[in-house]
Amino acid sequence: MPFGEHLYTIDEKGRLVMPPAFREFVEDGMILTRGMEGCLYVFPLASWRRVEEQLEHLPLTDAGSRAFVRFFYSGAGKARLDAQSRISVPHTLRTFADLGSDVIVAGAPGRLELWNPGRWEAAIQAVQDDPPNPELLANFVA
Repeated sequence: MPFGEHLYTIDEKGRLVMPPAFREFVEDGMILTRGMEGCLYVFPLASWRRVEEQLEHLPLTDAGSRAFVRFFYSGAGKARLDAQSRISVPHTLRTFADLGSDVIVAGAPGRLELWNPGRWEAAIQAVQDDPPNPELLANFVA
């Protein structure tokens, strides 16, 4: 599982060097798509297949499910590390996540997240200011 956070840059062509700590995690290819809270999700192909299976089972008759699938799938695209361990982040996704030249690449269970540094700091601060429901954390903190 990838963990940690790294500050990297996207060049003028939209290419991001993948931090060495995460390269093995995505070496077989990946899917980039819109994420929650205004970030991008980067799924290795194996994790993406599991996500797809779950999305395929959402009820077609439910408007919320259709909207979420549309949100998630319409922005998705495949990527592979190039010879310099870079990935190309499409302009539409960079715009969605408000990514400029600086990007936080953060590990999460089964995925990576790409964040605008200001949004990242705000998201971390929000957890510090208003921690999640204590019952959710009871099994993690002894």
